[in-house]
Amino acid sequence: MTAPVLDARALETLVSAAVAAPSLHNTQPWRFRLVPETSVLEVRAAPERALPATDPQGRALHVSVGAAVLNLRTAARHLGWAPEVRLLPDPAEPGLLAGVRLDEGAGSRLPAVDALYGAIWRRHSIRSPFTGPPVPERVLADLADAARAEEAELLLPDEAETARLLRLTAEAERRNTVDPAQRAESRRWSGERNGKPYGIPSAALGPQDADGRLPMRDFGALAPERHLPPVRFEAHPRITVLLTRGDRPEDWLRAGLALEHVLLAATVHGVRASLLHQAMEWRFLRWEARDARHGPAFAQMLIRLGYGPEGAPTPRLPAAEVLDG
Repeated sequence: MTAPVLDARALETLVSAAVAAPSLHNTQPWRFRLVPETSVLEVRAAPERALPATDPQGRALHVSVGAAVLNLRTAARHLGWAPEVRLLPDPAEPGLLAGVRLDEGAGSRLPAVDALYGAIWRRHSIRSPFTGPPVPERVLADLADAARAEEAELLLPDEAETARLLRLTAEAERRNTVDPAQRAESRRWSGERNGKPYGIPSAALGPQDADGRLPMRDFGALAPERHLPPVRFEAHPRITVLLTRGDRPEDWLRAGLALEHVLLAATVHGVRASLLHQAMEWRFLRWEARDARHGPAFAQMLIRLGYGPEGAPTPRLPAAEVLDG
């Protein structure tokens, strides 16, 4: 099939979709460059927006970039390409995290792809209580399929295992707020940043759980002037665990692809999500987050799912500011 024209308008659409992906503290640690002679859109790390205290290995950065690649791939399919994604395509360039070749057209348009593409623009992280019914098992099964399509696994823990994971998250949250380096880094990336469209704006911050059951990230502990009164969260949170079989940079990128695929599929179903990343920021707690009963695997993200308000979007850098000419 003939490929669509890769003109300036199409390129802006592709990059705008990519930057709508989630990233830790909304750092948006990515840059893009088109190589015209090969029709490859390169996705590179933006080290100036890394988090050395919170993410010393760069694992979360790779997860964020993987999520951006999923959006980019989805947008390319929606526009009529059959994109070929290569992760870590050049060992000599560790900052080049992915390449997406756009030189072949797709044979047909799939409604499922169009639905995921529409979800890119509606997906938001929710930091407030969920108020609706439990997420149906059929929807959870669909989300697990989405993770599996990206060579990852979405584990659905029982009530006892969920309680254990929340205790690990609470311990990580305590450590995050008392560790000087992580506390300072989180403070730098929360609230307004001189009008720049990255970081977590005050409007997107959420309250704490009045019952202490659900340990949401407490930005108010870092900046008391942004503190919100506590409220009661859902009594039985549905927590899922995103796992990969390996724990190398390519696995981190695949975790990002799977994470965003799950989040977009959830959005299609009208399910809201928030990311409980705290325990992933401490190596020994991340190791403890795995369930040994399911064999060797590595936890990459805890995802809270439910029904509730849409939530406030976080700002994004415009395509022109992350696209290298």
